[in-house]
Amino acid sequence: MLTGKASVVDGDTIEIRGESIRFNGIDAPESTQLCLDAKGKQYRCGSATAKALAAFLEKSSPTSCDFVDRDRYGRYVGNCWRADGTSVQEWLVAHGLALDWERYSGGAYAKLQQKARSQKSGMWSGTFENPWEWRANKQTSAVAAPIAQLPAEGNGGCLIKGNVSAKGERIYHVPGQEHYSRTAISESKGERWFCTEGEAASAGWRPAAR
Repeated sequence: MLTGKASVVDGDTIEIRGESIRFNGIDAPESTQLCLDAKGKQYRCGSATAKALAAFLEKSSPTSCDFVDRDRYGRYVGNCWRADGTSVQEWLVAHGLALDWERYSGGAYAKLQQKARSQKSGMWSGTFENPWEWRANKQTSAVAAPIAQLPAEGNGGCLIKGNVSAKGERIYHVPGQEHYSRTAISESKGERWFCTEGEAASAGWRPAAR
């Protein structure tokens, strides 16, 4: 079991004592994923989930996680709880901030998801694409895109910028985000390029807020 103060990497991944932990059995939208709210307006549902998760964990620290497996990025996959015993996965699904990933959960959170959907909580108040499908579609689009359409900058075709802030925070920026174009990468300072958000997260970088 890992126990400590949790830093939020994204909506379904945290870091405790330098270890990246992916929540078992659920999937949250990616930091750059867009959803539609009840009025049909686009918003960054992944960023919204990450912010809500950070506030939730801050109210009852430390966070504890039981080991389940290692994912393909080498991350610790676990079931996690706040200090008060509240299941992090159950809370996220119950509030419509993440989905039951039946492929890995066996439907453990299906009832909570059904209730969140009927109450139009979180993402269920509008429309969205399942995170696993969004990632698959994004990867397919990237592979299918002609080379001439891809930005010229990047290292070996990898376009995610892993920046180290003045405070020493490791933050990654993806194309289209507010500070992406003006973020320069200096590998001599420990900064680097990533090909996927999963790769950046497993290396200990967190997503930029905007």
